[in-house]
Amino acid sequence: MAAGKVITGFSKPYVALYSNNGTTVSYTKGQILARGVSVDISVSSADENIFYADNVSAEVSPGKFKSGTAKLTVDGLFLAAERLILGLPEAAEANGFTPSGDDQAIPYIGIGVIIRYQSDGVESFTPLILPKTRFAQPGIAAKTQEENTEFQTQDLSATILRDDTAKHNWRYLGADQTTEAAAESAIKTFLGIAGT
Repeated sequence: MAAGKVITGFSKPYVALYSNNGTTVSYTKGQILARGVSVDISVSSADENIFYADNVSAEVSPGKFKSGTAKLTVDGLFLAAERLILGLPEAAEANGFTPSGDDQAIPYIGIGVIIRYQSDGVESFTPLILPKTRFAQPGIAAKTQEENTEFQTQDLSATILRDDTAKHNWRYLGADQTTEAAAESAIKTFLGIAGT
């Protein structure tokens, strides 16, 4: 009997601008978000609906996905990705600064990540897509350098939504790949990123 899969890593978070025309979903402006440190995906579901007959539970309708949150920790956002996920202007103003204000409109974003597994000593890489999310405005935390450098990361949070396809999917799980590059290529294909 084969051993179970154990998660051993996380890498390559990608993002792309989500849009739909009816039930047809598409992505543009796809790019790497940053270097991935960790991801935590939590979901909430509706309560089970139990039907009773002959004084016992006869049928159970399982709870369906209601909403979720994806918490990503990255080394630091690339500027282009930050502008994309937060709805900021694509270029700085003449003074060299990028403003966050009334013109900011945080868009819907597709997220793709790679989860690394190990089973019986063999590694595999699984592409995972959250097709429709919306990032919350992140805070900024920084600490002065002391005697030793303390590496600081950035925490991001995105609300997970159902997409606009006919089945209103909230997650897509790809087939296990033997290499990280193959899993990355699958994510780039899904998100419409050139150079797959």
